[in-house]
Amino acid sequence: MVRVHAKNCIRLSGGKTDFKRCRITGLRRSFCSSYGQAGKTSLCHPLPGTPSPVYATVTDNSYETHVTTLENGMRVASQNMFGQFCTVGVLIDSGSRFELPYTSGISHFLEKLAFGSTDKFKDRDEILQRLEAYGGICDCQTSRDTMVYGISADREGLNEVIDILSEVVLRPKITSSELDDVGIGIRFELEDLELRPDPEPLLTEMIHAAAFRNNTLGQPKFCTEESLAKISNETIMQFLNVHHTPSRMVLAGVGMEHEALVDLAKTHFLGSSVAWNTEKIQQLGGNIDRSMAQYTGGVQKVERDMSNIAPGTPIPELVHLVLGLESCGHQDPDFVAFAVLNMLMGGGGSFSAGGPGKGMYTRLYLNVLNRYHWMYSATAVHYSYEDSGIFCIHASTPPSMLKDLVEVLTKEFVKMAGRVEDVELDRAKTQLQSMLMMNLEARPVVFEDIGRQVLATGARKHPEEFCEMIGKISAEDIQRVANRMLQSNPSVAVLGDLKYFPSYNDIQAAFASNDGSLPRSKLASIFKR
Repeated sequence: MVRVHAKNCIRLSGGKTDFKRCRITGLRRSFCSSYGQAGKTSLCHPLPGTPSPVYATVTDNSYETHVTTLENGMRVASQNMFGQFCTVGVLIDSGSRFELPYTSGISHFLEKLAFGSTDKFKDRDEILQRLEAYGGICDCQTSRDTMVYGISADREGLNEVIDILSEVVLRPKITSSELDDVGIGIRFELEDLELRPDPEPLLTEMIHAAAFRNNTLGQPKFCTEESLAKISNETIMQFLNVHHTPSRMVLAGVGMEHEALVDLAKTHFLGSSVAWNTEKIQQLGGNIDRSMAQYTGGVQKVERDMSNIAPGTPIPELVHLVLGLESCGHQDPDFVAFAVLNMLMGGGGSFSAGGPGKGMYTRLYLNVLNRYHWMYSATAVHYSYEDSGIFCIHASTPPSMLKDLVEVLTKEFVKMAGRVEDVELDRAKTQLQSMLMMNLEARPVVFEDIGRQVLATGARKHPEEFCEMIGKISAEDIQRVANRMLQSNPSVAVLGDLKYFPSYNDIQAAFASNDGSLPRSKLASIFKR
């Protein structure tokens, strides 16, 4: 092989070849001489005998999002994208906020029952085998106001994918054996919520229950133990009959031609039969709860021994706190300003590593985590829905420092309405724009973005529009939304040893004060003099 290469070099260069023995392998390697034809060939021009390169060019293919409304009210939205695979699914205006209190947890059941037996497919295994032929995967996720059925598969299997989606969404069987299996799974999940070291899912439930007491967004997302025995095929079908109507659905897709998706939607969703179209279910009737979310504020406390929550690990005993105020819905003009404020506050864990991209220069890092050694974590989170939202800070600390933790967070909330430095504001806006654009490089994220926007507004704003809106946010906007937020009652969720937890009235007084300080006891004020 080496000798053949050497001869080729001599032939191409027209010169001599030097042979040197490799010290490692013992083989002789050849090097072309510096004189001859090779040294005279210019690299500024194409080499003779080689094919001409094909360069990428700018085209008019902008991959716009197209939306079509079918005769039954169902909307079809899509955006083409380069690649062999596509992501398509059905998003439904449904979730735990629409459930009745005595049967709360139906959406949780539906999430677990998804892609089960239908009129056409005998069980989940048959559906998965069909998808495997196109390298497909499927999933179903529910939130408080949206249910998503999604599939990613090869473009060649688009017809099969839409057929599966129509069966799963419109004609589920929901057999007694499936209900029993899901009931076992939900019981295990509820036990896991109580025992897992990471309490975030439980705290999220608690802060929503505190913020929207006994209404809409405050309804539990997880099925409760009391509701397990009440949920049957009949109650689920009644819920589907009321909420899973074509006008509350969006068929969204990424990675296909829009006309092809519309034609398949007409074939599989237009005029199709549904599993709940029976005389018994129709007689049950029902109405959609169109109530607006009523923010109330309040406190949810769970006393629990966290000292042995993760044996064999270095996790210390902690108490977990979520402090929140009312923000706004995602259709509110102040939504983008709240998103920038959330990025400006940032935060994370006390042992996080990284640069500015990981929030090391956000307020919760600079003012909280870097200043108080006893602070284990502090992170800003913004939950936003159609008609309301909560701006929260999740934090954790040793139980003995709980009162200090509350005061540190209330002070940070009050400071949001104060001076905003240009450097921190520009950094937050740039980071938010960067995060938005990077997330939208993933096909499933684009799919969900299209579906949620079309479900909420009937159209989709281009990412560049959001970047432009983010760029226009000023320090005055941040101060304005912070003052708006401070007008609401605080919402509090706390989990762990509550010995040093201050009263809710004291927390309210701290938010009403000029600097966010908790009221001092009379004894403390005497010694202070």
